[in-house]
Amino acid sequence: MIENKKKPNPIDIHVGSRIRLRRTMLGMSQEKLGESLGITFQQIQKYEKGTNRVGASRLQNISSILNVPVSFFFEDAPGEHAGAVGGMAEASSSNYVVDFLSSSEGLQLNRAFVKISDPKVRRKVVELVKALAAEADAD
Repeated sequence: MIENKKKPNPIDIHVGSRIRLRRTMLGMSQEKLGESLGITFQQIQKYEKGTNRVGASRLQNISSILNVPVSFFFEDAPGEHAGAVGGMAEASSSNYVVDFLSSSEGLQLNRAFVKISDPKVRRKVVELVKALAAEADAD
């Protein structure tokens, strides 16, 4: 039996994952984003999985609703520049960030961290986390 299902384009998958990342960072539901765009949450799901390609005008609307430039959705996208300096190491580090921010703990930590307005306090928090991570590595 021949399977005719077309695989989603890696760029469509990436753009979809960036939409999901930003939406979850804002604590916005798929329903709310869909409502703002006049489409169903199922359509948002398809965009986020890369199953359906996001058109240019719709992506512009999404960027406006999610308060990011359109370029945000293409940052670290797979493509021609994969062989450039950093290459795969850079791509895997950006996947790590997406995985982290997709987790409940990562999202909570990110939301709390961005509310800290004092740069000195932010630096101290980073130093604390690094120290705890080093301690965990030593165990």
